[in-house]
Amino acid sequence: MSQAYYLPLGDGRFEATEHTVGPWADSVQHMGPPSALLARAMLRCRPREDTALAKLTVDILGPVPRAEVEVAATVLRAGRTIELIGAQLSVAGTVAARATGWRLVRTDTGALAGGAPEPMPPPQAGGQLPLPDAWVVDGYLSSIEWRWLDGWWAEQGAAVAWGRPRFDLVAGEPTDGLCRLLTVADSASGMSSRLDPADWLFPNTDLTVHLHRMPRGEWVGVQANTVIGPTGAAVATATLHDLDGAVGSSAQILTVRAR
Repeated sequence: MSQAYYLPLGDGRFEATEHTVGPWADSVQHMGPPSALLARAMLRCRPREDTALAKLTVDILGPVPRAEVEVAATVLRAGRTIELIGAQLSVAGTVAARATGWRLVRTDTGALAGGAPEPMPPPQAGGQLPLPDAWVVDGYLSSIEWRWLDGWWAEQGAAVAWGRPRFDLVAGEPTDGLCRLLTVADSASGMSSRLDPADWLFPNTDLTVHLHRMPRGEWVGVQANTVIGPTGAAVATATLHDLDGAVGSSAQILTVRAR
């Protein structure tokens, strides 16, 4: 068994391992690992220690197969205090996902900090529950250590849980806190689903994460809720945490249709 989501092949190319397999089909990746791989590319793109990524959006252009992927990033808008970074993930020459991220200059606002939601109870307060039979679980879902505080995969409605990736993003290198957060954050829509996946499809077409501080540590807390509209669209939102408290929020747009 591989000990990472991706094996590096050089020149921005990576081989997706069995841990990337998503819940819909065993040939398609969950978008958590690809989103984290795009974030990794942004962090390495002309890095500046005086800046931090504060917003990242991933647009999903189609299913990402479990195959070799290629990732590249570039500075779209350079600036002294604000920069826009772009990245894309391709499979066999076809772009499968694009991402943009705003990188902001760091300033000392410690004396002004406040307004964040209350911290979540710690992971030790949560329970480890079985994975649902309706989804492919021998892949991404089992690659995360889940601790449920409220709700569960097979329960409909809002949910609160901690997730800790059991593997590094890329073999042979430590995983940044932001990449760990992106690996887990894309699960918010599945955690808080209001539909039976045996009868309905509800894939997300994007993931946007806003951060008021950079996440630290291995655990990612997710307080998730999904709202379904009357015309086939739904929005999943979440407050994201590390062990020190809230770090930001996420949003996903979902397309809802019967199987």
